[in-house]
Amino acid sequence: MKRILVVAAAALALAGCDAAVLSGSDGNDDALDIPEIADGDISEKTMVDVTRELSSDEFEGRMPGSEGEKKTVELLTQRFEAAGLQPGNDGKWTQDVPLVEITGSDFAPLSITGGKDGGMAFEYGKDWVGVSYRETPRTRINNSELVFVGYGINAPERGWNDYEGLDMKGKTAVILVNDPDFGAEDLEGPFNGKAMTYYGRWTYKFEEAARQGAAAALIIHETEPASYGWNVVESSWSGPQAYPQRGENAPALTEMNGWIQNDVAQKIFTAAGKDLAKLKEAARKKDFKAVPLDVQASTSFANETREYMSQNVIGILPGTKRPEEYVLYTAHWDHLGRCTPADDGDDICNGAVDNATGTAALVALAEAQAKAGAADRSMVFLAVTAEEQGLLGSTYYAQNPVFPLDQTVGGVNMDAFLIAGPARDVTVVGPGKSQLDEFLAAALKADGRIATDNPNPEAGYYYRSDHFPFAKQGVPMLYLDGGEDLVDGGREAGEAVAKEYRDNRYHGPKDEFDENWDWSGVMADLQLYYRLGRMMAMSTSWPNWVEGDEFRGIRDESCAATNAGC
Repeated sequence: MKRILVVAAAALALAGCDAAVLSGSDGNDDALDIPEIADGDISEKTMVDVTRELSSDEFEGRMPGSEGEKKTVELLTQRFEAAGLQPGNDGKWTQDVPLVEITGSDFAPLSITGGKDGGMAFEYGKDWVGVSYRETPRTRINNSELVFVGYGINAPERGWNDYEGLDMKGKTAVILVNDPDFGAEDLEGPFNGKAMTYYGRWTYKFEEAARQGAAAALIIHETEPASYGWNVVESSWSGPQAYPQRGENAPALTEMNGWIQNDVAQKIFTAAGKDLAKLKEAARKKDFKAVPLDVQASTSFANETREYMSQNVIGILPGTKRPEEYVLYTAHWDHLGRCTPADDGDDICNGAVDNATGTAALVALAEAQAKAGAADRSMVFLAVTAEEQGLLGSTYYAQNPVFPLDQTVGGVNMDAFLIAGPARDVTVVGPGKSQLDEFLAAALKADGRIATDNPNPEAGYYYRSDHFPFAKQGVPMLYLDGGEDLVDGGREAGEAVAKEYRDNRYHGPKDEFDENWDWSGVMADLQLYYRLGRMMAMSTSWPNWVEGDEFRGIRDESCAATNAGC
Protein backbone atom coordinates (compact mmCIF):
# COMPACT_ATOMS: atom_id res chain seq x y z
CA MET A 1 0.00 0.00 0.00
CA LYS A 2 1.27 3.45 -0.88
CA ARG A 3 1.98 5.54 2.24
CA ILE A 4 2.86 9.16 2.92
CA LEU A 5 4.86 10.46 5.87
CA VAL A 6 3.32 13.67 7.17
CA VAL A 7 4.97 16.07 9.62
CA ALA A 8 3.52 19.23 11.09
CA ALA A 9 4.69 21.43 8.25
CA ALA A 10 2.73 19.40 5.76
CA ALA A 11 -0.46 20.03 7.66
CA LEU A 12 0.16 23.76 7.40
CA ALA A 13 0.94 23.70 3.73
CA LEU A 14 -2.57 22.99 2.52
CA ALA A 15 -4.05 25.79 0.49
CA GLY A 16 -6.47 27.89 2.50
CA CYS A 17 -5.42 26.55 5.93
CA ASP A 18 -3.59 28.62 8.52
CA ALA A 19 -1.63 27.52 11.55
CA ALA A 20 -4.55 28.13 13.87
CA VAL A 21 -6.62 25.50 12.12
CA LEU A 22 -4.35 22.50 11.58
CA SER A 23 -1.29 22.84 13.76
CA GLY A 24 -0.41 19.14 13.89
CA SER A 25 2.36 18.06 16.24
CA ASP A 26 4.79 20.29 18.09
CA GLY A 27 7.64 19.29 15.83
CA ASN A 28 9.35 17.08 18.41
CA ASP A 29 7.39 13.90 17.72
CA ASP A 30 8.36 11.37 15.09
CA ALA A 31 6.77 11.68 11.67
CA LEU A 32 3.45 9.89 11.41
CA ASP A 33 2.71 6.96 9.13
CA ILE A 34 -0.40 8.07 7.25
CA PRO A 35 -1.62 5.72 4.49
CA GLU A 36 -3.19 7.01 1.31
CA ILE A 37 -6.80 5.79 1.14
CA ALA A 38 -9.17 5.50 -1.83
CA ASP A 39 -12.84 6.48 -1.71
CA GLY A 40 -15.20 4.15 0.10
CA ASP A 41 -18.38 2.64 -1.32
CA ILE A 42 -20.78 4.54 0.96
CA SER A 43 -24.50 4.05 0.40
CA GLU A 44 -26.66 7.16 0.19
CA LYS A 45 -29.68 4.87 0.35
CA THR A 46 -28.53 3.63 3.74
CA MET A 47 -28.15 7.20 4.98
CA VAL A 48 -31.62 8.15 3.79
CA ASP A 49 -33.39 5.00 4.98
CA VAL A 50 -31.85 4.87 8.45
CA THR A 51 -32.29 8.60 9.06
CA ARG A 52 -35.92 8.43 7.93
CA GLU A 53 -36.71 5.44 10.15
CA LEU A 54 -34.93 6.67 13.28
CA SER A 55 -36.63 10.08 13.07
CA SER A 56 -40.12 8.77 12.38
CA ASP A 57 -42.88 9.34 14.94
CA GLU A 58 -42.84 5.58 15.58
CA PHE A 59 -39.52 6.05 17.42
CA GLU A 60 -41.06 8.75 19.66
CA GLY A 61 -37.97 10.96 19.67
CA ARG A 62 -35.62 8.16 20.86
CA MET A 63 -35.71 9.03 24.55
CA PRO A 64 -33.53 6.66 26.61
CA GLY A 65 -35.63 4.18 28.53
CA SER A 66 -38.62 4.49 26.22
CA GLU A 67 -40.17 2.24 23.58
CA GLY A 68 -38.24 4.43 21.16
CA GLU A 69 -34.99 3.18 22.65
CA LYS A 70 -36.04 -0.44 22.20
CA LYS A 71 -36.83 0.17 18.54
CA THR A 72 -33.55 2.07 18.06
CA VAL A 73 -31.39 -0.63 19.63
CA GLU A 74 -33.14 -3.33 17.58
CA LEU A 75 -32.65 -1.37 14.37
CA LEU A 76 -28.97 -0.70 15.02
CA THR A 77 -28.12 -4.28 15.96
CA GLN A 78 -29.88 -5.53 12.82
CA ARG A 79 -28.12 -2.98 10.60
CA PHE A 80 -24.70 -3.51 12.20
CA GLU A 81 -24.98 -7.28 11.73
CA ALA A 82 -26.17 -6.89 8.13
CA ALA A 83 -23.25 -4.52 7.48
CA GLY A 84 -20.79 -7.26 8.39
CA LEU A 85 -19.81 -6.22 11.93
CA GLN A 86 -19.46 -8.54 14.90
CA PRO A 87 -21.00 -7.94 18.35
CA GLY A 88 -18.65 -5.59 20.18
CA ASN A 89 -19.13 -6.49 23.84
CA ASP A 90 -17.96 -10.05 24.47
CA GLY A 91 -20.54 -11.54 22.10
CA LYS A 92 -23.22 -8.94 22.83
CA TRP A 93 -24.25 -5.95 20.73
CA THR A 94 -24.97 -3.73 23.73
CA GLN A 95 -23.36 -2.31 26.85
CA ASP A 96 -25.70 -1.63 29.76
CA VAL A 97 -25.72 1.97 31.01
CA PRO A 98 -27.53 2.31 34.37
CA LEU A 99 -29.62 5.50 34.45
CA VAL A 100 -32.35 7.07 36.55
CA GLU A 101 -35.14 9.10 34.98
CA ILE A 102 -36.71 11.94 36.98
CA THR A 103 -39.81 13.68 35.66
CA GLY A 104 -40.91 16.89 37.32
CA SER A 105 -44.55 18.02 37.54
CA ASP A 106 -46.89 20.27 39.55
CA PHE A 107 -44.48 23.19 39.39
CA ALA A 108 -45.17 26.08 41.73
CA PRO A 109 -44.12 29.54 40.52
CA LEU A 110 -40.62 30.73 41.31
CA SER A 111 -41.43 33.23 44.06
CA ILE A 112 -39.02 36.00 45.01
CA THR A 113 -39.53 37.79 48.31
CA GLY A 114 -37.75 40.69 49.95
CA GLY A 115 -36.29 43.69 48.19
CA LYS A 116 -38.00 46.93 47.41
CA ASP A 117 -40.83 45.36 45.37
CA GLY A 118 -41.98 43.10 48.17
CA GLY A 119 -42.55 39.99 46.07
CA MET A 120 -42.70 38.57 42.54
CA ALA A 121 -43.80 35.26 41.03
CA PHE A 122 -42.45 33.80 37.79
CA GLU A 123 -44.15 31.20 35.61
CA TYR A 124 -42.56 27.81 35.00
CA GLY A 125 -41.58 27.28 31.36
CA LYS A 126 -42.14 30.86 30.25
CA ASP A 127 -39.84 32.49 32.81
CA TRP A 128 -37.82 29.70 34.40
CA VAL A 129 -37.17 25.97 34.34
CA GLY A 130 -35.82 23.73 37.06
CA VAL A 131 -35.09 20.07 37.71
CA SER A 132 -33.84 17.96 40.57
CA TYR A 133 -31.01 15.47 40.27
CA ARG A 134 -32.11 13.95 43.58
CA GLU A 135 -34.39 10.93 43.81
CA THR A 136 -36.93 12.59 46.08
CA PRO A 137 -40.75 12.67 45.79
CA ARG A 138 -40.90 16.45 46.02
CA THR A 139 -38.37 19.23 45.70
CA ARG A 140 -38.86 22.24 47.97
CA ILE A 141 -36.83 25.43 47.94
CA ASN A 142 -37.97 27.61 50.85
CA ASN A 143 -36.77 31.19 51.27
CA SER A 144 -33.32 30.41 49.90
CA GLU A 145 -31.10 33.49 49.79
CA LEU A 146 -29.97 34.42 46.28
CA VAL A 147 -26.26 35.06 45.83
CA PHE A 148 -24.83 36.35 42.55
CA VAL A 149 -21.62 34.36 42.03
CA GLY A 150 -20.63 35.80 38.65
CA TYR A 151 -19.62 32.97 36.32
CA GLY A 152 -19.61 30.45 39.18
CA ILE A 153 -16.01 29.38 38.56
CA ASN A 154 -13.46 27.94 40.96
CA ALA A 155 -10.25 27.48 38.93
CA PRO A 156 -7.17 27.41 41.22
CA GLU A 157 -4.82 26.89 38.29
CA ARG A 158 -6.02 30.22 36.87
CA GLY A 159 -6.09 32.02 40.22
CA TRP A 160 -9.86 32.44 39.97
CA ASN A 161 -12.53 31.68 42.59
CA ASP A 162 -15.98 33.25 42.37
CA TYR A 163 -16.98 31.45 45.59
CA GLU A 164 -14.08 32.66 47.71
CA GLY A 165 -15.11 33.24 51.33
CA LEU A 166 -18.71 32.11 50.79
CA ASP A 167 -20.79 29.68 52.79
CA MET A 168 -23.43 28.57 50.26
CA LYS A 169 -25.32 26.18 52.54
CA GLY A 170 -29.05 26.69 52.03
CA LYS A 171 -28.47 29.41 49.42
CA THR A 172 -29.15 29.67 45.69
CA ALA A 173 -26.30 30.54 43.34
CA VAL A 174 -27.26 32.89 40.49
CA ILE A 175 -24.77 32.32 37.68
CA LEU A 176 -23.86 33.83 34.31
CA VAL A 177 -23.67 31.56 31.28
CA ASN A 178 -20.35 31.06 29.41
CA ASP A 179 -17.08 32.31 30.96
CA PRO A 180 -15.42 35.67 31.69
CA ASP A 181 -13.72 35.98 28.29
CA PHE A 182 -17.00 35.85 26.37
CA GLY A 183 -17.05 38.67 23.82
CA ALA A 184 -13.26 38.69 23.30
CA GLU A 185 -12.05 39.33 19.77
CA ASP A 186 -9.26 36.75 19.84
CA LEU A 187 -8.09 33.66 21.71
CA GLU A 188 -6.09 35.54 24.34
CA GLY A 189 -7.28 35.83 27.93
CA PRO A 190 -7.45 34.00 31.26
CA PHE A 191 -10.15 31.71 29.82
CA ASN A 192 -8.78 31.29 26.29
CA GLY A 193 -10.38 34.44 24.89
CA LYS A 194 -13.51 33.92 22.84
CA ALA A 195 -13.09 30.12 22.83
CA MET A 196 -15.29 28.83 25.66
CA THR A 197 -13.59 26.64 28.23
CA TYR A 198 -15.27 23.86 30.18
CA TYR A 199 -15.81 26.43 32.94
CA GLY A 200 -18.39 28.05 30.66
CA ARG A 201 -20.58 24.96 30.30
CA TRP A 202 -23.76 24.57 32.34
CA THR A 203 -22.63 21.10 33.40
CA TYR A 204 -19.60 22.56 35.16
CA LYS A 205 -21.57 25.38 36.79
CA PHE A 206 -24.11 23.02 38.36
CA GLU A 207 -21.34 20.64 39.47
CA GLU A 208 -19.40 23.47 41.13
CA ALA A 209 -22.48 24.90 42.85
CA ALA A 210 -23.07 21.44 44.34
CA ARG A 211 -19.43 21.20 45.47
CA GLN A 212 -19.89 24.57 47.19
CA GLY A 213 -22.89 23.24 49.11
CA ALA A 214 -25.56 25.37 47.43
CA ALA A 215 -29.20 24.40 47.83
CA ALA A 216 -29.95 25.45 44.26
CA ALA A 217 -28.36 26.99 41.18
CA LEU A 218 -29.96 29.23 38.56
CA ILE A 219 -28.16 30.15 35.34
CA ILE A 220 -29.16 33.44 33.70
CA HIS A 221 -29.99 32.65 30.09
CA GLU A 222 -28.78 34.91 27.28
CA THR A 223 -28.95 33.69 23.71
CA GLU A 224 -25.50 34.72 22.48
CA PRO A 225 -23.33 33.42 25.33
CA ALA A 226 -25.47 30.27 25.60
CA SER A 227 -25.40 29.87 21.79
CA TYR A 228 -29.09 28.88 21.74
CA GLY A 229 -32.43 30.52 22.49
CA TRP A 230 -34.82 30.07 25.39
CA ASN A 231 -36.87 27.66 23.28
CA VAL A 232 -33.97 25.20 23.46
CA VAL A 233 -33.70 25.56 27.23
CA GLU A 234 -37.43 25.06 27.69
CA SER A 235 -37.49 21.96 25.45
CA SER A 236 -34.38 20.39 26.90
CA TRP A 237 -35.15 21.00 30.57
CA SER A 238 -38.81 20.02 30.63
CA GLY A 239 -40.15 16.48 30.61
CA PRO A 240 -38.18 13.39 31.69
CA GLN A 241 -34.50 13.94 32.53
CA ALA A 242 -31.99 11.08 32.63
CA TYR A 243 -28.99 10.91 34.95
CA PRO A 244 -26.45 8.26 35.96
CA GLN A 245 -27.51 6.05 38.82
CA ARG A 246 -25.57 7.17 41.88
CA GLY A 247 -23.59 4.98 44.25
CA GLU A 248 -23.65 5.19 48.03
CA ASN A 249 -20.59 7.44 48.21
CA ALA A 250 -21.52 9.76 45.36
CA PRO A 251 -20.87 13.50 45.84
CA ALA A 252 -23.65 15.68 47.23
CA LEU A 253 -26.05 17.38 44.84
CA THR A 254 -27.98 20.61 44.85
CA GLU A 255 -31.70 20.27 45.49
CA MET A 256 -32.54 22.07 42.23
CA ASN A 257 -30.75 23.23 39.12
CA GLY A 258 -32.39 25.55 36.62
CA TRP A 259 -32.37 28.54 34.32
CA ILE A 260 -34.06 31.94 34.38
CA GLN A 261 -34.73 34.29 31.49
CA ASN A 262 -32.45 37.33 31.35
CA ASP A 263 -35.37 39.75 31.79
CA VAL A 264 -36.45 37.78 34.87
CA ALA A 265 -32.95 38.20 36.29
CA GLN A 266 -33.16 41.91 35.51
CA LYS A 267 -36.37 42.22 37.55
CA ILE A 268 -34.87 40.29 40.46
CA PHE A 269 -31.70 42.38 40.54
CA THR A 270 -33.68 45.60 40.29
CA ALA A 271 -35.85 44.50 43.22
CA ALA A 272 -32.64 43.79 45.12
CA GLY A 273 -31.37 47.29 44.37
CA LYS A 274 -28.55 45.99 42.17
CA ASP A 275 -27.44 46.91 38.66
CA LEU A 276 -27.23 43.65 36.72
CA ALA A 277 -25.29 45.17 33.82
CA LYS A 278 -22.60 46.55 36.13
CA LEU A 279 -22.35 43.27 38.04
CA LYS A 280 -21.98 41.35 34.77
CA GLU A 281 -19.04 43.57 33.89
CA ALA A 282 -17.51 43.22 37.36
CA ALA A 283 -17.79 39.42 37.11
CA ARG A 284 -15.36 39.42 34.17
CA LYS A 285 -12.47 40.44 36.45
CA LYS A 286 -10.38 38.19 38.68
CA ASP A 287 -10.97 40.33 41.77
CA PHE A 288 -14.77 39.92 41.55
CA LYS A 289 -16.46 39.17 44.86
CA ALA A 290 -19.82 37.41 45.03
CA VAL A 291 -22.78 39.64 45.90
CA PRO A 292 -25.63 38.57 48.23
CA LEU A 293 -28.87 39.93 46.78
CA ASP A 294 -30.84 40.03 50.05
CA VAL A 295 -33.88 38.46 48.38
CA GLN A 296 -35.15 34.92 48.77
CA ALA A 297 -36.38 32.29 46.30
CA SER A 298 -39.03 29.65 46.87
CA THR A 299 -40.61 26.99 44.67
CA SER A 300 -41.60 23.35 44.72
CA PHE A 301 -42.43 20.52 42.33
CA ALA A 302 -43.13 16.81 42.36
CA ASN A 303 -40.70 14.19 41.03
CA GLU A 304 -41.50 10.81 39.56
CA THR A 305 -38.43 8.55 39.61
CA ARG A 306 -37.69 5.50 37.50
CA GLU A 307 -34.47 3.49 37.46
CA TYR A 308 -33.71 1.67 34.25
CA MET A 309 -30.98 0.31 32.06
CA SER A 310 -30.19 2.05 28.79
CA GLN A 311 -27.82 0.71 26.14
CA ASN A 312 -24.82 1.71 24.14
CA VAL A 313 -24.74 -0.29 20.90
CA ILE A 314 -21.31 -1.60 19.86
CA GLY A 315 -20.17 -3.31 16.69
CA ILE A 316 -16.63 -4.21 15.68
CA LEU A 317 -14.79 -4.98 12.45
CA PRO A 318 -11.81 -6.96 13.83
CA GLY A 319 -8.38 -6.04 12.53
CA THR A 320 -6.23 -8.47 10.58
CA LYS A 321 -2.70 -7.59 11.77
CA ARG A 322 -3.16 -5.69 15.06
CA PRO A 323 -6.68 -6.60 16.23
CA GLU A 324 -6.00 -5.43 19.80
CA GLU A 325 -5.50 -1.86 18.62
CA TYR A 326 -8.75 0.03 18.14
CA VAL A 327 -10.09 2.97 16.13
CA LEU A 328 -13.44 4.48 17.16
CA TYR A 329 -16.38 5.91 15.28
CA THR A 330 -18.91 7.43 17.71
CA ALA A 331 -22.37 8.99 17.44
CA HIS A 332 -25.28 9.33 19.85
CA TRP A 333 -28.53 7.59 18.94
CA ASP A 334 -30.77 9.36 21.48
CA HIS A 335 -32.83 12.54 21.35
CA LEU A 336 -35.38 14.29 23.61
CA GLY A 337 -38.48 12.12 23.21
CA ARG A 338 -41.64 14.13 23.80
CA CYS A 339 -40.99 17.81 24.44
CA THR A 340 -42.56 21.27 24.45
CA PRO A 341 -45.20 21.19 21.68
CA ALA A 342 -44.93 23.31 18.55
CA ASP A 343 -47.75 25.66 17.56
CA ASP A 344 -49.41 22.81 15.64
CA GLY A 345 -49.45 20.58 18.73
CA ASP A 346 -46.61 18.29 17.61
CA ASP A 347 -44.78 17.26 20.79
CA ILE A 348 -42.29 14.71 19.40
CA CYS A 349 -38.71 15.93 19.14
CA ASN A 350 -37.80 13.59 16.28
CA GLY A 351 -34.13 14.59 16.09
CA ALA A 352 -33.70 13.95 12.38
CA VAL A 353 -30.56 16.04 12.02
CA ASP A 354 -29.61 15.67 15.69
CA ASN A 355 -28.65 12.87 15.61
CA ALA A 356 -30.44 10.40 13.35
CA THR A 357 -28.01 11.54 10.65
CA GLY A 358 -24.92 10.76 12.71
CA THR A 359 -26.35 7.40 13.76
CA ALA A 360 -27.16 6.55 10.16
CA ALA A 361 -23.57 7.51 9.31
CA LEU A 362 -22.31 4.82 11.70
CA VAL A 363 -24.30 2.23 9.73
CA ALA A 364 -23.24 3.56 6.34
CA LEU A 365 -19.58 3.71 7.32
CA ALA A 366 -19.74 0.23 8.83
CA GLU A 367 -21.08 -1.08 5.52
CA ALA A 368 -18.38 0.73 3.53
CA GLN A 369 -15.49 -0.34 5.77
CA ALA A 370 -16.67 -3.96 5.74
CA LYS A 371 -16.96 -3.89 1.94
CA ALA A 372 -13.38 -2.62 1.72
CA GLY A 373 -12.23 -5.49 3.90
CA ALA A 374 -10.94 -5.54 7.45
CA ALA A 375 -8.15 -3.06 8.21
CA ASP A 376 -4.93 -3.79 10.08
CA ARG A 377 -6.41 -2.43 13.30
CA SER A 378 -9.90 -3.14 14.63
CA MET A 379 -12.60 -0.56 13.92
CA VAL A 380 -15.27 -0.01 16.59
CA PHE A 381 -18.67 1.53 15.80
CA LEU A 382 -20.15 2.91 19.00
CA ALA A 383 -23.70 4.31 19.16
CA VAL A 384 -24.05 5.89 22.61
CA THR A 385 -27.09 6.73 24.68
CA ALA A 386 -28.13 9.81 26.66
CA GLU A 387 -25.92 12.42 25.00
CA GLU A 388 -28.71 14.95 25.34
CA GLN A 389 -28.80 14.42 29.11
CA GLY A 390 -25.12 15.31 29.46
CA LEU A 391 -22.96 12.84 27.46
CA LEU A 392 -23.97 10.02 29.80
CA GLY A 393 -23.51 7.05 27.46
CA SER A 394 -20.10 8.10 26.18
CA THR A 395 -18.99 9.02 29.70
CA TYR A 396 -20.04 5.59 30.95
CA TYR A 397 -18.13 3.85 28.16
CA ALA A 398 -15.04 6.02 28.70
CA GLN A 399 -15.08 5.13 32.39
CA ASN A 400 -15.97 1.47 31.75
CA PRO A 401 -14.37 0.75 28.38
CA VAL A 402 -15.07 -2.49 26.57
CA PHE A 403 -11.79 -2.06 24.70
CA PRO A 404 -8.89 -0.66 26.79
CA LEU A 405 -8.36 3.05 26.21
CA ASP A 406 -4.59 2.66 26.20
CA GLN A 407 -5.12 0.35 23.21
CA THR A 408 -7.48 2.82 21.52
CA VAL A 409 -5.60 4.76 18.86
CA GLY A 410 -8.13 7.57 18.46
CA GLY A 411 -11.41 8.23 16.79
CA VAL A 412 -13.94 10.39 15.03
CA ASN A 413 -17.23 11.63 16.51
CA MET A 414 -20.27 12.44 14.35
CA ASP A 415 -23.00 14.66 15.72
CA ALA A 416 -25.65 16.17 13.40
CA PHE A 417 -25.09 16.50 9.65
CA LEU A 418 -26.79 19.67 8.44
CA ILE A 419 -28.38 19.20 5.02
CA ALA A 420 -26.77 22.12 3.25
CA GLY A 421 -25.26 20.85 -0.01
CA PRO A 422 -21.56 20.45 -0.88
CA ALA A 423 -19.01 22.72 0.81
CA ARG A 424 -15.46 23.71 -0.08
CA ASP A 425 -14.40 23.32 3.52
CA VAL A 426 -15.01 21.36 6.71
CA THR A 427 -15.30 22.93 10.14
CA VAL A 428 -12.84 21.69 12.77
CA VAL A 429 -14.09 21.91 16.35
CA GLY A 430 -11.10 22.16 18.65
CA PRO A 431 -8.29 22.48 16.07
CA GLY A 432 -4.62 22.32 16.95
CA LYS A 433 -5.05 19.90 19.85
CA SER A 434 -3.68 16.60 18.58
CA GLN A 435 -1.71 14.90 15.85
CA LEU A 436 -4.98 13.67 14.38
CA ASP A 437 -4.96 17.04 12.63
CA GLU A 438 -2.26 15.60 10.40
CA PHE A 439 -4.49 12.70 9.38
CA LEU A 440 -7.22 15.27 8.68
CA ALA A 441 -4.84 17.37 6.59
CA ALA A 442 -4.00 14.36 4.42
CA ALA A 443 -7.66 13.35 4.06
CA LEU A 444 -8.68 16.88 3.09
CA LYS A 445 -5.91 17.12 0.54
CA ALA A 446 -7.13 13.90 -1.08
CA ASP A 447 -10.65 15.38 -1.22
CA GLY A 448 -9.52 18.79 -2.49
CA ARG A 449 -11.05 20.61 0.46
CA ILE A 450 -9.75 22.84 3.23
CA ALA A 451 -10.20 23.09 6.99
CA THR A 452 -11.87 26.04 8.63
CA ASP A 453 -11.67 26.85 12.32
CA ASN A 454 -14.94 26.70 14.25
CA PRO A 455 -16.57 30.10 13.56
CA ASN A 456 -18.22 30.11 17.01
CA PRO A 457 -15.58 28.97 19.55
CA GLU A 458 -17.48 30.90 22.21
CA ALA A 459 -20.28 28.30 21.97
CA GLY A 460 -18.03 25.66 23.56
CA TYR A 461 -18.93 22.93 21.08
CA TYR A 462 -15.76 21.01 21.97
CA TYR A 463 -17.31 20.25 25.37
CA ARG A 464 -20.77 19.40 24.07
CA SER A 465 -20.49 16.10 22.24
CA ASP A 466 -19.40 12.53 22.74
CA HIS A 467 -15.74 12.90 21.84
CA PHE A 468 -15.18 14.90 25.04
CA PRO A 469 -15.42 12.07 27.61
CA PHE A 470 -12.79 10.17 25.60
CA ALA A 471 -10.56 13.23 25.42
CA LYS A 472 -10.79 13.58 29.20
CA GLN A 473 -9.43 10.03 29.43
CA GLY A 474 -6.57 10.88 27.06
CA VAL A 475 -7.86 9.35 23.79
CA PRO A 476 -7.28 11.69 20.80
CA MET A 477 -10.59 12.35 19.04
CA LEU A 478 -11.60 14.45 16.04
CA TYR A 479 -14.88 16.34 15.99
CA LEU A 480 -15.89 17.95 12.71
CA ASP A 481 -18.89 19.86 11.41
CA GLY A 482 -19.96 20.37 7.84
CA GLY A 483 -18.35 23.33 6.13
CA GLU A 484 -20.10 26.67 5.72
CA ASP A 485 -18.40 27.77 2.49
CA LEU A 486 -21.01 26.19 0.26
CA VAL A 487 -20.35 25.53 -3.41
CA ASP A 488 -23.74 27.08 -4.08
CA GLY A 489 -23.91 30.42 -2.28
CA GLY A 490 -20.65 30.57 -0.33
CA ARG A 491 -20.40 31.45 3.35
CA GLU A 492 -23.49 33.61 3.37
CA ALA A 493 -25.62 30.65 2.31
CA GLY A 494 -23.88 28.28 4.73
CA GLU A 495 -24.37 30.63 7.67
CA ALA A 496 -28.03 31.05 6.74
CA VAL A 497 -28.62 27.28 6.78
CA ALA A 498 -26.95 26.94 10.18
CA LYS A 499 -28.90 29.87 11.61
CA GLU A 500 -32.24 28.59 10.32
CA TYR A 501 -31.65 25.21 11.92
CA ARG A 502 -30.43 26.68 15.20
CA ASP A 503 -33.32 29.16 15.45
CA ASN A 504 -36.21 26.99 14.25
CA ARG A 505 -35.47 23.28 14.56
CA TYR A 506 -32.62 22.52 16.96
CA HIS A 507 -33.99 20.60 19.98
CA GLY A 508 -37.55 21.19 18.84
CA PRO A 509 -40.37 19.29 17.14
CA LYS A 510 -39.47 20.71 13.72
CA ASP A 511 -36.21 18.75 13.45
CA GLU A 512 -37.93 16.30 11.10
CA PHE A 513 -36.93 14.25 8.08
CA ASP A 514 -37.56 15.78 4.66
CA GLU A 515 -37.82 13.58 1.57
CA ASN A 516 -36.54 16.50 -0.54
CA TRP A 517 -33.21 16.83 1.23
CA ASP A 518 -30.08 17.11 -0.93
CA TRP A 519 -27.63 14.58 0.53
CA SER A 520 -24.66 15.42 -1.71
CA GLY A 521 -22.85 17.48 0.93
CA VAL A 522 -23.36 14.84 3.61
CA MET A 523 -22.04 12.11 1.33
CA ALA A 524 -18.92 14.17 0.63
CA ASP A 525 -18.38 14.57 4.36
CA LEU A 526 -18.80 10.82 4.84
CA GLN A 527 -15.98 10.16 2.40
CA LEU A 528 -13.80 12.31 4.66
CA TYR A 529 -14.87 10.34 7.74
CA TYR A 530 -14.26 7.10 5.85
CA ARG A 531 -10.70 8.14 4.97
CA LEU A 532 -9.93 9.30 8.50
CA GLY A 533 -11.04 6.07 10.13
CA ARG A 534 -9.27 3.88 7.62
CA MET A 535 -6.08 5.95 7.72
CA MET A 536 -5.89 5.45 11.49
CA ALA A 537 -6.76 1.77 11.16
CA MET A 538 -4.07 1.10 8.52
CA SER A 539 -1.37 3.24 10.17
CA THR A 540 1.34 2.00 12.51
CA SER A 541 1.47 5.33 14.37
CA TRP A 542 -0.02 6.30 17.73
CA PRO A 543 -1.05 9.95 17.39
CA ASN A 544 -0.85 11.99 20.59
CA TRP A 545 -2.06 15.33 21.87
CA VAL A 546 0.32 18.21 21.13
CA GLU A 547 2.75 19.33 23.81
CA GLY A 548 1.01 21.61 26.30
CA ASP A 549 -2.52 20.38 25.58
CA GLU A 550 -4.60 19.69 28.69
CA PHE A 551 -5.01 16.01 27.70
CA ARG A 552 -1.36 15.26 26.79
CA GLY A 553 -0.31 14.31 30.31
CA ILE A 554 -3.23 11.90 30.70
CA ARG A 555 -2.34 10.12 27.46
CA ASP A 556 1.37 9.99 28.28
CA GLU A 557 0.65 8.51 31.70
CA SER A 558 -1.65 5.82 30.31
CA CYS A 559 0.85 4.95 27.58
CA ALA A 560 3.73 4.69 30.05
CA ALA A 561 1.76 2.21 32.13
CA THR A 562 1.19 -0.36 29.38
CA ASN A 563 3.06 -2.57 26.98
CA ALA A 564 -0.06 -3.50 25.03
CA GLY A 565 -0.94 -0.25 23.30
CA CYS A 566 0.36 3.27 22.78
